[in-house]
Amino acid sequence: MKRTAMSVSDINPLKGVPMRVFVTGASGWVGSAVVPELVAAGHQVTGLARSEASAAAVTAAGATPIRGTVNDPEVLRDAAAASDVVIHLAFPVDLAHAGRMDDAVASDVATIQTLGEALPTGGAIATATGTAGLARNGVPATERDRPAADALIAARQPSDDAALSLTERGLRSSVLRLAPINHGEGDNGFLPTLIQIAREKGFSGYPGDGSARWSAVHVRDTARLFRLAIEAGATGYLHAVAEEGIPLRQIAQAIGRHLDLPVRPVPMSRVDEHFGFLGMFLKSDTPVSSAHTREVIGWAPIQPGLFEEIERGHYFAPDAASDGS
Repeated sequence: MKRTAMSVSDINPLKGVPMRVFVTGASGWVGSAVVPELVAAGHQVTGLARSEASAAAVTAAGATPIRGTVNDPEVLRDAAAASDVVIHLAFPVDLAHAGRMDDAVASDVATIQTLGEALPTGGAIATATGTAGLARNGVPATERDRPAADALIAARQPSDDAALSLTERGLRSSVLRLAPINHGEGDNGFLPTLIQIAREKGFSGYPGDGSARWSAVHVRDTARLFRLAIEAGATGYLHAVAEEGIPLRQIAQAIGRHLDLPVRPVPMSRVDEHFGFLGMFLKSDTPVSSAHTREVIGWAPIQPGLFEEIERGHYFAPDAASDGS
């Protein structure tokens, strides 16, 4: 695997002072944790909102909404130009889910370039990506690793490269790789989708022998890492990972116990059929280390771990049954 460095800027003119931070995806799952984290730290936050409901959520979190979408370059330019920092969390998932990943990435690259061109010199930008397929041969992936060409997350590498290249115009740019499970109350990602599949199929399944691993982190710990990254002037990759690698069999067992369903393997030949779009991710053993992030940024997860969160029961409440998507 190719490797790339991650560091903290020695000269950060914004360190220790309140910053003007523009957040895209501000009302999304991660964004809804990032915004109050920034506000509580004293930063002045604006958030991109594409609907009245999103604007209301941004306002409720203590930030100022800016109406528009990532497809509105003038809105993006004006918001970035009036900011010290951009945290870019929005990604055109509608295109990706429609099988148009190349178009989704091209759109995201254009968004990053627009934001980066408008940010004042000396500013910072932090973007988000995932970890699917980043690890190779069972060795936990590190912040210095780049995905192999056939890794699932490699499709989004152009977005990472667009963000990291902004250092050439005097910005401090970092890319946070997020664990596939960012858990917490209100989660509508992979974990609730697995729970919903178990309900529909009548058993909690895991792929093959269940030894493939996923990393996990509480969404509030992810939010804190975003804040620490921009405050430290970090550049390069950071890993928002609290638990390095949890066997999928153990996750299936926890789901089965709470739903009172049997737990059994799904043959690898039937994983895509059984799990739908999640199948491609579940077939990948993806342990991820965050040791370098912790050392350089001083970040340490403090929120509950995955199984402690599962034991709280909110993932299995009646009104959570249809939240996974």
